[in-house]
Amino acid sequence: MPVITGARSVLRPATALAAIFLALAAVSAPGPAHAADGTGTVAESLRKSPVYVDPRAERQLSKADADALAKKIEDADRPVFVAVLPESAEFPQATLLKDLRALTGVTGVYAVRLGDGFNAAADARVMSRDAVANLKGAARRSSPEDAGAQLNSFVEQALQQAGGSAPSSWAADGGDDSGNGLLVAGGVVVAVGAGAYALHRRSRKKKEERERTELEALRVVVDEDITAFGEELDHLDFSPSEPGATDDMRQDYAHALDAYDRAKTQMAEATRPHDVQQVTGTLEQGRFTLATLAARRGGDPLPEHRLPCFFDPRHGPSATDVQWAPEGGAPRAVPACAADAACMADGGEPQSRMVDTGHGRQPYWNAGPAYTPWAGGYFGGGGGGMLGGLLVGTMLGSLISAPSAFAATGAPAEDLPDGGDSSGADFNPADFGSGFGGGDSGSDFGGDFGSDFGGGDW
Repeated sequence: MPVITGARSVLRPATALAAIFLALAAVSAPGPAHAADGTGTVAESLRKSPVYVDPRAERQLSKADADALAKKIEDADRPVFVAVLPESAEFPQATLLKDLRALTGVTGVYAVRLGDGFNAAADARVMSRDAVANLKGAARRSSPEDAGAQLNSFVEQALQQAGGSAPSSWAADGGDDSGNGLLVAGGVVVAVGAGAYALHRRSRKKKEERERTELEALRVVVDEDITAFGEELDHLDFSPSEPGATDDMRQDYAHALDAYDRAKTQMAEATRPHDVQQVTGTLEQGRFTLATLAARRGGDPLPEHRLPCFFDPRHGPSATDVQWAPEGGAPRAVPACAADAACMADGGEPQSRMVDTGHGRQPYWNAGPAYTPWAGGYFGGGGGGMLGGLLVGTMLGSLISAPSAFAATGAPAEDLPDGGDSSGADFNPADFGSGFGGGDSGSDFGGDFGSDFGGGDW
């Protein structure tokens, strides 16, 4: 067939276009009015839109509410999928999430309201198991009788914590399932190729816009850190020619000045959120050098090179470890400066670093993903390392393993596995294990959840 022969030269450079072509063919085929063939129909719908409501479950979530929830997800550009389904043999509880993820074939966060039960799971590269378990437990406890409130509560938090971008197939859906005849025309292959390129550019542009927003939020905080460090240099009031100054003191002072200037230059040259890690790393080194200089001038023992104060790195190197727990979380040892340690010993609250968020002023560990590289520069990165251990059970802790703005390696997000991409059945089924409980006992925060996503009945 001449048309097909001519098309092959277009398809050969990118096999991905063939997958898009086949997906368009599937999209254009008329579907049943409800989930007559179970998870396959749900998955097909989720490839077009982030929210699917089975007609038999519309009493749980109205069309208007479903549309509003879908718009919220699409506007956030995160790979979060929601399905509202009736209790039915078509949707076996034990394997529903794994089957839905496999048939949809897109990495992301999947939340399901099945009858009156709720469960969720995610690919680990999009959201950590602990984060999913924490959010799932909170959603179950928040509004178990109100599907709309429960789903919105889960989605709002998931959008803040999930890594990756929305799948391009959402933008590709035109909302009209007619037009099968177009697929027989050879020219549609070229259109698919052009469309794929346009979708790639759109996704790239949204990612760049999100990174610019995150960087600007970070810039305010880092500029405050740099200013505070400069003030510390001034208050030190050290002169290299002062009586008693030694070569070691002068060297410490030169290193501190260099750190101050280098941090300003690094921040001015930062173009992406992950660039901030090197800035806060430079400030951490500079503050330790200042502490060393102060000890030399006072004739005190040289300080141990400890992590900065967990509660506010501007407090300088920590003096000891204290027991601390985030709200609802398990206690853990964190480094604290002498002042914060003394305050906590007297039953008070430490002076925590507060930053601006969409929900008002919050401690940095409850802020958005842009603060992950900021914390990583001070505390040495995440990925199960020191930073991940300090922050487990907090919002920022759940982001350490997600590549939205930062990874433990400090590599750009675009160079790391991202969410929202098609991966077929190539995912870890343990992340979507059984245990689709309708209730929780005790706290979900922290710990090793393995493949147990809650336990109990829907």
